Amino acid sequence: MIRPSAIAILSLAAHPAAGDFSLRFPVDCTVGTNCYIQHLVDLDPGATVQDFRCGDLSYDGHKGTDIALPSLAAQAAGVAVIAAAAGTVIGVRNDMEDALQFGPAAPDIVNRECGNGVVIKHTQGYETQYCHLAKGSVTVNSGQQVQAGTPLGQIGLSGKTQFPHLHFSVRHNGAVVDPFDTVDARQCDDPLDPLWARVPETPAGGLISIGMHDGVPHYQEVKAGTADTVLTSSGPAMVGWAFVYMARKGDILTTQITGPDRVYVSHSELIKRDQAQLYRASGRRTPADGWPAGDYLLEVELVRGDTVLDREIHTFHID
Repeated sequence: MIRPSAIAILSLAAHPAAGDFSLRFPVDCTVGTNCYIQHLVDLDPGATVQDFRCGDLSYDGHKGTDIALPSLAAQAAGVAVIAAAAGTVIGVRNDMEDALQFGPAAPDIVNRECGNGVVIKHTQGYETQYCHLAKGSVTVNSGQQVQAGTPLGQIGLSGKTQFPHLHFSVRHNGAVVDPFDTVDARQCDDPLDPLWARVPETPAGGLISIGMHDGVPHYQEVKAGTADTVLTSSGPAMVGWAFVYMARKGDILTTQITGPDRVYVSHSELIKRDQAQLYRASGRRTPADGWPAGDYLLEVELVRGDTVLDREIHTFHID
């Protein structure tokens, strides 16, 4: 990975300054609360990965911004995708099934990796593309004029996707543009020139969600958003779980469960390899006399080097 500030990042497109053209956030969600940014544009033209901050919140050849939801339950509830700027719709697809791309039963998506989506032509040679929308959710048609904020559809699972998210691409005269920084051949410590009207937060990794279970939940339950259970004093166990994105080798994930009288669980784990998403659980079997009644606190922290990337707290009660 290229990190030194003296080395230039190679831009994917040469284009004029954005001028009056700007983008609003294309999903009706709040980053860090009910959605998060999983991947950024890969600005390195070679085999390594480099995002606009000289970090690695991307993967090789990634040409957009992935705005992800915390669970399949959140996707099923419906999250709107909206136009990032005014323009003319020039492409629509709305008939592909919502299906996660893993296993032998995954549908054929060759040349349709975007899934259901919308392409909008804007002023000054800009285009935006919105991928992986839910089947039947697209509400616009080719040739239609839209404004910034016009609903386009809902986040789905169509096309090449293994988690619910919007893949949002920006192009200028056909070439990929990173909306977080439009500077060509910039240095890592150069000021940014974003297209965003309000730049969203892009932590280098963090916690998607945390929760409690009376046993070790299945990973599929965590991803589905159904892993939380109501704990009782005589249940089989007390387990805190964490769903993490962009974990890196060397990160420390710490889980602590504090009860009304003492700390019941305190566990730290060294992450041994890079993972785009991972799930961990820590807990204890229920003692013979059960858990004492009262308020409990689950605290989960993800640390990289000397930096706390994310920390979440979950409270629960046992009668």
